[in-house]
Amino acid sequence: MSQLLSTNLGPVRLIGDNATPIWGMSNAERNRRMAQSAAKNGSQLAPGHELLFNLAYAFDPLLLNLVLDTPGTLFTWGDAPIVGQVAQGADPLSAPHVVDLSDGRQLYNRQLRKLEQPMVRELTPASRREIERRSYFGAYKGVTDLLTKYLWPELALVLTRIAAQLRMTPNMVSVIGVTLCVVATFLFAKGLYWTGFLSGFIFMVLDTVDGKLARCTITSSKWGNVIDHGVDLVHPPFWWYFWGTGLVYWGLALSDETFAFIMTAVIAGYVLQRVIEGLFLRSFKMHIHVWRRFDSQFRLITARRNPNMVILFVALLAGRPDIGLVALAWWTIISLIVHAVRLAQAYAMRASGRPVVSWMDEAEAALEGQRA
Repeated sequence: MSQLLSTNLGPVRLIGDNATPIWGMSNAERNRRMAQSAAKNGSQLAPGHELLFNLAYAFDPLLLNLVLDTPGTLFTWGDAPIVGQVAQGADPLSAPHVVDLSDGRQLYNRQLRKLEQPMVRELTPASRREIERRSYFGAYKGVTDLLTKYLWPELALVLTRIAAQLRMTPNMVSVIGVTLCVVATFLFAKGLYWTGFLSGFIFMVLDTVDGKLARCTITSSKWGNVIDHGVDLVHPPFWWYFWGTGLVYWGLALSDETFAFIMTAVIAGYVLQRVIEGLFLRSFKMHIHVWRRFDSQFRLITARRNPNMVILFVALLAGRPDIGLVALAWWTIISLIVHAVRLAQAYAMRASGRPVVSWMDEAEAALEGQRA
């Protein structure tokens, strides 16, 4: 049994049927959204080809991206076709490039910066919650900060499930988060650090939830991405500035000279780190944090918002929010130096004729070599 859909991407064939919902929608609707999202991002099927989905299975969206990049590719689980871009009307298993994922192979997800075995699982009432869990964690970046990676994933999973069941859109979650971000800024300015921390913590968790909700329900939007990434990019310097002005309420106000040094360090350091990351991406077509294992590990603690909040939290526990801000400034300077050195080393490596390649690409190539 199969049905043919007409989408902006091209013809889409759904094999079988499945009444088990996933993230509050049918598997057919999930696959349709994935196809429509790919079309919005500029993907098209090759002439004479159709996109094939097997409704009996749920799979990582990475597989769809890969089959759209390479016409004639079909991913299977044993003899069962899962997703592929195949010739219209032909036997899917006769596709020129059939990849059986049941051998446990790992693939590199460039968007999420991680090497992993993509999720493929038969979707049944018994497996639904585990599939949702795996698809949620599959949407996590492999290279990120320590709080996002280790502290709140389980909490964010619960909130993502609740939001999906309530039919909330990612933009709704973002609006709540942005409001709390502004509230935290105001509270920091008044020296109400603990209350500000609570507001900021909820915002930081929701900053994870809106992205995961968008990926899991396939409801990403252009403006949603602008809001999410725009707020992430802009708000940290305001937090550090108003944290500094709020010290007066604790009787710990910094001298004008010290405050000016700290603000110069945290703002200039933050901007320059972003510039370095942009230069690296433009020059080497990959994020600086996936070059070597060291870079991926350093991303856990580099001077971004979440690691910086850990510094301020520890200082606040000690009753010295002023020392926390000074420590944050010096950590920003150290992180900036590390990034600048790594950028210079990459340019030197390329100048010497050696390729600048991600350690994840090398690991994936090694695994393919072992299979060959």
